[in-house]
Amino acid sequence: MALAEADAVARPIRRPEELAEVDALVIPGGESTTMSKLALLFGLMEPLRARVADGMPVYGSCAGMIMLADKILEGRDDQETVGGIDMVVRRNAFGRQNESFEQAIDVRGLDGGPVHGVFIRAPWVESVGEGVEVLAALDGDRIVAVRQGSLLATSFHPELTGDHRIHRFFVDMVRARPR
Repeated sequence: MALAEADAVARPIRRPEELAEVDALVIPGGESTTMSKLALLFGLMEPLRARVADGMPVYGSCAGMIMLADKILEGRDDQETVGGIDMVVRRNAFGRQNESFEQAIDVRGLDGGPVHGVFIRAPWVESVGEGVEVLAALDGDRIVAVRQGSLLATSFHPELTGDHRIHRFFVDMVRARPR
């Protein structure tokens, strides 16, 4: 729904041949260790890494942010990520399921006032490398939105709010990319 509102056509990707047919990808929220295991099981991890390295635009929210991190804290020993964003992400940084919350977030580069962020067992970014642009942080130091080149990640779920500006921002990134 959020991508359709941003005038983009979305479809599920489960196999490497399907990944080869798309211009961009959204890695949604969910459970990052399960996502990692399934990506490996279905032979998607290496093709994902290759497409990211080639500059394919990817947006990751919550668990998707974890999947785009070059390094994770408090992950399982066997957990792998796609990587691509030079950041260290802490899984479940804001607490357990019953500590989920909602908060207004000012996102740099996004017009129209704060975004309503839904944080569900959400990660935060502990640190970023030089090439990473911090787009939003809570309490000044808890980074919750970043961009590096054609990669975008948020620790919150904008798709749950009806505010599709983050998805529109991503679709605009995809369309602005030289081909």
